[in-house]
Amino acid sequence: MTKNPQDLTPREIVAELDRFIVGQADAKRAVAVAMRNRYRRERLPERVRKEVSPKNILMIGPTGVGKTEIARRLASLAGAPFIKVEATKYTEVGYVGRDVESMVRDLAEAAVRMVSDERRSEVREAADAAAVERIVDILHPETSAPQPQQANPFAASLGSIFGNAFPQQQAQTTTQTATRTLPDDESARVRASAKADVERGFYDVRMIEIEVEESAQLPIGMLGGGEPGGGADMGEMLGGLLPKKRVKKKVTVADARRIFAQQEADKLIDMDAVKHEALRRAGDHGIVFIDEIDKVAGREGGRGPDVSREGVQRDILPIVEGSTVQTKHGPLSTDHVLFIAAGAFHVSKPSDLIPELQGRFPVRVELDSLTAADFEIILTQPENALIGQYKALLGADGVDLDVTTDAIAEIAQIAMRVNEQTENIGARRLHTVLERVLDEIAFRAPEEGGQITIDAAYVRDRLDSIAGNSDLSAFIL
Repeated sequence: MTKNPQDLTPREIVAELDRFIVGQADAKRAVAVAMRNRYRRERLPERVRKEVSPKNILMIGPTGVGKTEIARRLASLAGAPFIKVEATKYTEVGYVGRDVESMVRDLAEAAVRMVSDERRSEVREAADAAAVERIVDILHPETSAPQPQQANPFAASLGSIFGNAFPQQQAQTTTQTATRTLPDDESARVRASAKADVERGFYDVRMIEIEVEESAQLPIGMLGGGEPGGGADMGEMLGGLLPKKRVKKKVTVADARRIFAQQEADKLIDMDAVKHEALRRAGDHGIVFIDEIDKVAGREGGRGPDVSREGVQRDILPIVEGSTVQTKHGPLSTDHVLFIAAGAFHVSKPSDLIPELQGRFPVRVELDSLTAADFEIILTQPENALIGQYKALLGADGVDLDVTTDAIAEIAQIAMRVNEQTENIGARRLHTVLERVLDEIAFRAPEEGGQITIDAAYVRDRLDSIAGNSDLSAFIL
């Protein structure tokens, strides 16, 4: 879609979601309004804007009906930083598990990756041009001008601290010995010809030797724990002061061009600006999808493994309410982050959440269980329709797969029946059923190829003996 996300109306957002997700109109309307409200907020005066907080959403529905996919597609449509977390991996402080604040640090990392990728795409041409120049310097050193090269200025002092781990000679200033040995006009002609050859891929398979930088490893071992924001960040910070170790490697020209382009892009990108923009975007547009929220629903009085359920809710509460979390890229406020929580709520119910957390999810939508008619649409109509995926996969082996309309209806009915008889896992049941139907064809495809038609009779032949036996289908489908 070429339209600016800020210009999309809720109706257009729903229409875009309809391309990938079947049904669930209420959930789509809720997220469409939430997305539009973000852009409405940005048009408000500053004094009003800071008072408007997002209306977080609680999705209620069985697994496999599209809860996660709605949130993921919404984030992709909005161009917003997005992460998906499971509430069950967090535990109350004092128990073994991840810190709840790590979800905010993960959001910051996602935002930095997103902005970095955007900046890299902007400088891709300049970085590639510089990479080609460096390859020509290696292929034709006689055309290169001498360039002084400075080693890391901290190497000498830190070398004395860490002993032989950082040799003293790394700190010394070295000068490139290559000198231009051709006349200027001849040198320019050779370089232009070599650049053209590199750009058109003439040298792609030729092996050359390049120098790459590797971060120095601290000889004193790992500092602190591995949790983001902990000791790993201290090691990364100290690693920036330590001298880089240069290692020679033999690679193809194609690989060298890719490596050099990445290095040149890093030089052209202002990482401080990237981090500043990433934190702003995460704070104003970030989306955090908290799945399995029903698994931590519970009140005081639990024992054993359930003892920390309410504690997890209380730890999540300040994050959802709005707080500032220190990340390695800087402080990130969650005041305007949109939180979308989801759960099946088979055993528990939303009212089992602590009242404070319930109040932070004012928009509640119930997602419907999928019917056989929905399954038929899922199999054929969305852009990522399953039947189309299997046709493309088998087409790679020369198989022209034709699935008739009655076969699709039969697959949908069997998937629906198995969901009713066993556990309802929604559209994910279609993957299991289709794999069973196409198992023999996929196995023979490379040898046989050609045109293969699947009709309702073939589907029944492959599945009736299993789907009709609830004990078998519970294990196999």
